[in-house]
Amino acid sequence: MKLNLINPIYVLVIMLVLSSCSNNDDGPTIPEVTIEKSDVISNYANIVFASYQDAMLDAEHLETVINTFVSSPTEINFTAAKNAWLTARESYGPTEAYRFANGPIDDSDGPEGMINAWPLDENYVDYVAGDANSGIINNTTEYPTIDKTTLENLNEVGGEANISIGYHAIEFLLWGQDNSTPSELKAGERPYTDFVDSGTASNQGRRRQYLTVCADLLTDHLQLMINEWQDGGTYRTTFLGLNEDAVLSNVITAIATLSKSELGGERMFVAYDNQDQEDEHSCFSDNTHRDIRLNLEGIANVYRGSYGSISGSSLEDLITEEDATLGAEVSAQLAATEVAVNDTATPFDFAITDTTERVKVLSAVNALQDLGDKFVEGGAAIGLSITTD
Repeated sequence: MKLNLINPIYVLVIMLVLSSCSNNDDGPTIPEVTIEKSDVISNYANIVFASYQDAMLDAEHLETVINTFVSSPTEINFTAAKNAWLTARESYGPTEAYRFANGPIDDSDGPEGMINAWPLDENYVDYVAGDANSGIINNTTEYPTIDKTTLENLNEVGGEANISIGYHAIEFLLWGQDNSTPSELKAGERPYTDFVDSGTASNQGRRRQYLTVCADLLTDHLQLMINEWQDGGTYRTTFLGLNEDAVLSNVITAIATLSKSELGGERMFVAYDNQDQEDEHSCFSDNTHRDIRLNLEGIANVYRGSYGSISGSSLEDLITEEDATLGAEVSAQLAATEVAVNDTATPFDFAITDTTERVKVLSAVNALQDLGDKFVEGGAAIGLSITTD
């Protein structure tokens, strides 16, 4: 009789398989994923650069359209210039989340005051209701030449509201003063003929030159941010080499400050409290409602670690990993704030003056300030001390 002998190797293989398939009440072991601070920081740098790139592209388009209008100042080209300005604000608005972070936008020679400074004293730039000869444009004696050096040197000279360049100077030149009552739901109504020789107002050629120079300076100043944040850029290199906790403290401080103090306070509550459309961010174009939403979008981008096609390790991941309950609370407050802000009426000057709509503005202000406080709590959970102005 022939015996069938079992190869000992087969026995060993079967034992290993059975062992791996044995019952485990806890289920399969899943390795824990630890969120690395360095990954959060590098993802943030990618987001910053990409969003400044988008802002630059839209500003370049705005400059092109403005140059077309100046060369051929027709009503159609004027409308195109205003639409290009509105588009440019869409990409710049989220970049405000990089303010207050000890970064290059705000440093001693940073360009923020030449890009997005406000509120703007209109009669510093051009004529206003009741004074047809006010402003740099109409002062041919003191400012015989309108060029980049002149306008850049005049920015904020003699007072913070003496803003000569940037998005809001361009906005004023395109829309003019908004002298309507908020209930009319109208923006400024500057006629395009202000830029046509022998048209309305005076010094039409100087006004065209002023608009062209402002558009040129805007792209110049945004290019500074591109240079700082691109791969190998001066600040990006420094930023990625800083102490990780110091960097994260700056990043969280920035979004907490923007949410609670700047956006919830200066940009919304002051206008709400004064019920004055002159206190709103984009008061000439009535685009303040978009400014507010876009600033909050920038805050969300930073916290969630995503922008366009970019997505990676985030502050949300880092805080939630440390304290799941608190992480859920911060995320819920951010979502609630988005709902509250989106619920405010448009335009913003109507929202702050209408009895019914004012309640929604105050709710949004409170939500933004609560969100800022939650960011401070989140920072504390990962060992950081965060303060808001």
